[in-house]
Amino acid sequence: MADTLLDVRHLVVEYGTGSHAFRAVDDVSFSVPRGGTLAIVGESGCGKSTIAKALVRLLRPTSGSIELDGTDLATMSEAKLRPLRHRVQMVFQDPYGSLDPHLTAQQIVAEPIAVRGEKSRKVQRQKAAELIDRVGLPTSALDRKPPEFSGGQRQRIGIARALASEPELLVCDEATSALDVSVQAQVLELLADIQREQGLTYLFISHNLGVVRAISQHVVVMRAGQIVEEGRTVDLLARPQHEYTQRLRRSALEPGLMTGVKPRHLIRAIAASRAAERKTA
Repeated sequence: MADTLLDVRHLVVEYGTGSHAFRAVDDVSFSVPRGGTLAIVGESGCGKSTIAKALVRLLRPTSGSIELDGTDLATMSEAKLRPLRHRVQMVFQDPYGSLDPHLTAQQIVAEPIAVRGEKSRKVQRQKAAELIDRVGLPTSALDRKPPEFSGGQRQRIGIARALASEPELLVCDEATSALDVSVQAQVLELLADIQREQGLTYLFISHNLGVVRAISQHVVVMRAGQIVEEGRTVDLLARPQHEYTQRLRRSALEPGLMTGVKPRHLIRAIAASRAAERKTA
């Protein structure tokens, strides 16, 4: 379909070989419309992050196809894939471990600009500064290194680095899970603003139904490597059909069953953030 940017069909990813192979992703199919957001949700170990790594080809799929705008990335050689890598970028879960602690923020963001062929150091620095400004960090951040930033600020640098490659698809692998509630809301708002401005397509990996509700239009629910339910986010979360999805929803709504970040608090934080912005606009 002309409005589909990503089309994944019968994706299988196995770790190991032969009788010791473990099938982490088992015959998974989904598509993401251009400019839209699909969320993949499920408990730890269900295969979400394996899918994310396969999409950016950090892992080679065992079988199946990953078509980006009609081009199958799944079976490409590294040589043929290299010029296409910039089209799909990832924002990683760990804002502390995903940035080189020895480089400044400007150097981190400038690196993919140089990789894409920009030879001028001056232009690299200028474009990096523009991106760092775009993600809401001050000019003083340019020459500081990751250990000098908070978790939320580091994740903004990670987003700026991903945007530096001028991607069409941004894969966010639990990109807010390591952040506290108020910072999660800010990062989600930033991602939503960027999507509106640039028309980016997002695939958002999360175990947090509050995040899923806030960021996505469609959702895929996974369990043990397989899709158990999918549909429009608002409908699926309101009226889940599969018992596993129902259990996920109950655990998100009943405080006694919840651990970590409370999704309903996240939604309130997002609403408060939007209200504050309207007052200052």
